[in-house]
Amino acid sequence: MYLLERSQRLAAPLERVWAFLRHPANLDRITPPDLRFRIVSELPRVMYNGLVVEYRITIPLLGTHAWVTEIKHIRELHSFVDEQRLGPYRFWYHYHQLEQQGDEVVMLDRVHYQPPLGLLGSLLHDLYIRRTLERIFSYRREQLHQLLDQGAGEEKGAGLGQ
Repeated sequence: MYLLERSQRLAAPLERVWAFLRHPANLDRITPPDLRFRIVSELPRVMYNGLVVEYRITIPLLGTHAWVTEIKHIRELHSFVDEQRLGPYRFWYHYHQLEQQGDEVVMLDRVHYQPPLGLLGSLLHDLYIRRTLERIFSYRREQLHQLLDQGAGEEKGAGLGQ
């Protein structure tokens, strides 16, 4: 089992960050374009406990995969989990947490995951998977700053999925 943990500060009110995250369609906006990420299931306006979302994702060198996650453990304005039900990992549990600290929001991502393929998956993790996940989360960090930081991209902010 592996752990990926990232924390970032956003110069935005908690309500603004939550408004963005609670719309599952916004995941496409913070995913690197080369992954050709696409949501294939119908989506509600906002997430709810038990929401199942189906995606297609292209992983460079590994091809296109179906990925099905369930949204659960939602604590309004504080946290939620997306847990893989079907996808490229043997196990994927992604905890998202928000905390207002002064004029900023501290956003924590904590992902517990296990690659497929046993020993070969561990080797792939060391050679490829870890770096790919780090690149995805670095891209996500940049996009969230552009979309949500106060004063940055106010015109973009109008499309927060509302």
